[in-house]
Amino acid sequence: MDLVTLLALVVSNTLIYSAPLIFTSIGGTFSERSGVVNVGLEGIMVMGAFAGVVFNIEMASVFGNATPWIAAIVAGLIGLVYSLLHAAATVNFRADHVVSGTVLNLIAPSLAVFLCKAIYDRGQTDTIAKSFGKFTFPLLSDIPVIGKIFFTSSSLPAYVAVAVAFLSWFIIYKTSFGLRLRSVGEHPQAADSLGINVYLMRYLGVMISGFLGGIGGAIYSQSISGQFSGATIAGPGFIALAAMIFGRWNPIGAMLSSLFFGMSQSLAVVGSQLPFLKGVPPVYLQIAPYVLTVIVLAVFFGKAVAPKADGVNYIKSK
Repeated sequence: MDLVTLLALVVSNTLIYSAPLIFTSIGGTFSERSGVVNVGLEGIMVMGAFAGVVFNIEMASVFGNATPWIAAIVAGLIGLVYSLLHAAATVNFRADHVVSGTVLNLIAPSLAVFLCKAIYDRGQTDTIAKSFGKFTFPLLSDIPVIGKIFFTSSSLPAYVAVAVAFLSWFIIYKTSFGLRLRSVGEHPQAADSLGINVYLMRYLGVMISGFLGGIGGAIYSQSISGQFSGATIAGPGFIALAAMIFGRWNPIGAMLSSLFFGMSQSLAVVGSQLPFLKGVPPVYLQIAPYVLTVIVLAVFFGKAVAPKADGVNYIKSK
């Protein structure tokens, strides 16, 4: 295997595994920039993955090749609705943010498996009819070397995710909405005194995280697993949370961190084909993404500076 082919293999699989992480980690960024800690990203991804697969199976004959994309939007809406539980608990009822997010993570797999049994009479769905697959970009794929590495048999959702990362950065840092969102995450009392509705902004932050997390789950189930079972989403949500922290609550930083974690996940799949990883037991490659997650959190969590009011419940009367 020549060097260009080797790089193309690694880059292609890195993008496939990174796309769900990018969407979900950016969603977490919106939530935490508003001051709501969202450790429930895993549960939101589970509901998105379930909704995306069910829509894909039932509606593939209607929408054809567009089915995975429409399913991702539907999954995003399901994730948004599911995230309202977290928003209500933390904003209205002033529950502990970590406890509320943990509850989301505990409810989602059981609820999704229950719905699977109700719909398909077993604990998992059928295999989807239409997947995202691999995409070759016209014209760009003809560029010498670079075209084969980045634009041939690649992941289109990953490039959409990168575009969403830059768009999210612009929204958070260059728009009045982003300024309001950051203000309620830094100093909600001051924001409230300027007429900004703290509760509404926090709701919007959590809802955006639910929408993007649901899309992330749908992309994972429709590009990697191909079906849904209780074990389909087992860890990506927590990796996305780590990518958000590693990226310092910045959409572009979260995107770059997700690419890093996506590469570690892809090596577990293609590692046996790489000359420098031959002979490494597969189990070590499979646990590598989770070990890296723990290491990154241990090394960078204390150094990363979160929004000052992140995780702090706001009481208007005070």
